Amino acid sequence: MIYAETIPFYIGTYTKGGLSEGIYRSELDVQSGAIKDCILAAKAVNPSFLTSDKDGRFVYAVSESDGQGAVEAFKIDKASGSLEFINRRPSGGSSACYVSIDMTGKYLFAANYGSGTVSVTPIKQDGSLAETSCLVQHQGETVADKTRSPHAHSVKVSSDNRFVFVADLGLDKVMIYGFDAEKGVISPGEPAFVKLKDGSGPRHFVFAPNGKYMYVINELGGTIAVLTYDAAAGALSEVQTISTLPAGLGGWNACAEVCIDPQGRFLYGSNRGHNSIAVFSINQSDGMLKAVQCQAEGIDTPRNFCIDPTGKFCLVANQKSDCIIVFKINPQTGALEPTEYKIKVDKPVCIRFY
Repeated sequence: MIYAETIPFYIGTYTKGGLSEGIYRSELDVQSGAIKDCILAAKAVNPSFLTSDKDGRFVYAVSESDGQGAVEAFKIDKASGSLEFINRRPSGGSSACYVSIDMTGKYLFAANYGSGTVSVTPIKQDGSLAETSCLVQHQGETVADKTRSPHAHSVKVSSDNRFVFVADLGLDKVMIYGFDAEKGVISPGEPAFVKLKDGSGPRHFVFAPNGKYMYVINELGGTIAVLTYDAAAGALSEVQTISTLPAGLGGWNACAEVCIDPQGRFLYGSNRGHNSIAVFSINQSDGMLKAVQCQAEGIDTPRNFCIDPTGKFCLVANQKSDCIIVFKINPQTGALEPTEYKIKVDKPVCIRFY
């Protein structure tokens, strides 16, 4: 695939108690790693997580709130990159924290952290959001002291559009649902979940490009779980758990985001507390991880980070120091190498290329 010299991206932020006004846009030079100063793309309230459709026509954002959360639709102006507000729908719970789109582009999934609910919302041809077609309430508790109730933290569909997976931090489970793409409904799968270690707190996950493995970053446990994936049954099985911190290092830490490079050779996970990005190599025969590096230079509360589509650069959102910094990815080892490039943006919490 051939890429243009610059690739645009959007930035989700927290607007309450700060200077941010909503969603911002910028561009990455994929030759040098330089990034342009950000420009306001659309005003929005706490658009803390974003996604876009595969054709690059629309952007969808959560509006995170302790009360009733919401999901919002925006149309991309191809000439300017600005976003035109289309409409807004309830997310089906409190503290909406994650959105994703099914493989047909017809449904939007939203995870609500506060209420432990997951919603499915149809997307119309003009990009607008219809009324919710399905809402699921997670039930149960775990033995972990601070996570007695469900906290749905991320949701994604399988590559064949047959299953929907939800990482629930409060239940220490990845929930598994069958997906009816005709009706826009999810229902418990068989099995209905995979249980991770007590107190692990699964937050986000990513599939390997070959579709054989799922990697879950555990916010509370400070680990990444490697799971084999049976695509026929939609079943998951944990085969490895590895720390995101250097050997022998303890103290408070809270993991956040996990990404894989486009070639599927390296995996990255963010540490808040330790303030670093952990780098792992992926064994191509069994999917297992091996620690390569824990890069901390210039990193401050990395709520989110993103690898550009070429796999050359890693952009890290420093939530507390109000900036996005750029690392170059070593193509042989996957290690992150600091660059001089960074931009100012208030409370950045999500980066999404489109």
